[in-house]
Amino acid sequence: MQTLVICIDRDDDLGEKANLTTPIIGREANIEAAAALGIADPEDSDTNTIFGGIKVLDELRANGDDAEIVTFAGDKNVGVISDQRIAQKLEAFLEVYEVGGAVFVSDGAEDETLVPIVQSRIKIDSVKRIVVMQSENLESTYYVLKHAFSDPKISQTFFVPLGLAFLIYSIFLLARYPEGAVIGILAAVGLYMLYRGFGLDDTVALQVSRLKDTFQRQRLAFITYTAAILLGVVATVRGLLETWELYSEGGFWYHGTLTLVSVFINASVWWYAGAVLLADLGKIFDLNRAGRAVRRSFSVSLFVLATGLLFWGASTYLLSEAALIAGRLSDPALALQYFVYSIIFAVILALIGIRLSIPGEEVPKKENQKKRKIKKFVRKDNI
Repeated sequence: MQTLVICIDRDDDLGEKANLTTPIIGREANIEAAAALGIADPEDSDTNTIFGGIKVLDELRANGDDAEIVTFAGDKNVGVISDQRIAQKLEAFLEVYEVGGAVFVSDGAEDETLVPIVQSRIKIDSVKRIVVMQSENLESTYYVLKHAFSDPKISQTFFVPLGLAFLIYSIFLLARYPEGAVIGILAAVGLYMLYRGFGLDDTVALQVSRLKDTFQRQRLAFITYTAAILLGVVATVRGLLETWELYSEGGFWYHGTLTLVSVFINASVWWYAGAVLLADLGKIFDLNRAGRAVRRSFSVSLFVLATGLLFWGASTYLLSEAALIAGRLSDPALALQYFVYSIIFAVILALIGIRLSIPGEEVPKKENQKKRKIKKFVRKDNI
């Protein structure tokens, strides 16, 4: 045949509502199928699609074209399953019939997502959309919203802040403190917006994926990463408790922002450093077991120690100036010496880390083994 008119019922309303199987081939068979579907559900738009395809068929035949009409249905599980079934039925049809080109008939944007699938198997000469006039905007809007909310990024951006707001409000209502709900909601939504704004969601998703991979492959890094996360939580709690204890004594304006931040850093910096070092330790162990280079991982550990020294020295000096760590290091001059020493040792550790991270200084064990095999092979060839 010269032209094939293809009607698509992506969600298989013909099968679910009218108990019909597809493909439905021929003008009379499609008229009967459309009538059966119209009786079963007068509001179904696929009825109009089939009648629209029949009209296109009649116009093609009136112009002298050798044309035929066929209707394919997918599955009620709209998506991969339904599209695969339509593709399989189309391929089976094309194995029996020789077709020159096709006219694709649909009832809206949802069915037209199948155009690339059909076009990959047969040339499409035209696309005809059959839409009931009073429902065109409704169907298009529904399709756009449905696929927008199916996108994880859009759904998380829209639903997570609302979910947080409702959850926090309900918690404060149960606690009989509705005044605090506004503060809690603003804080939670603000943190979430910063989290998404700085692109931390992609970083966290990547780390979660790596953590799952280490668990599935039974690597030590899974245990050390988990322990590092717990240490990070402990560090945060410890820092907040120290900061809150100071804040409750005199308040925010009495001590100042810099002092409160210094207390948090001084109380938690080595906990955070220990968490990173522990995670890096598991990574080093797994790399060494796999016969890969580990010197760069050691350089990361050294940089973590150097950074911890800098933050600890600076916060210790600031707190000693404010006379807030009496009994530990109350002499500002001695604290300044500690700060200077921390800078010196941090620079030394950083230089050692840079030296270890220079490429080409270490050849992985597997590469050494390959080179040895090549040398043996060359020797045998020379013999």
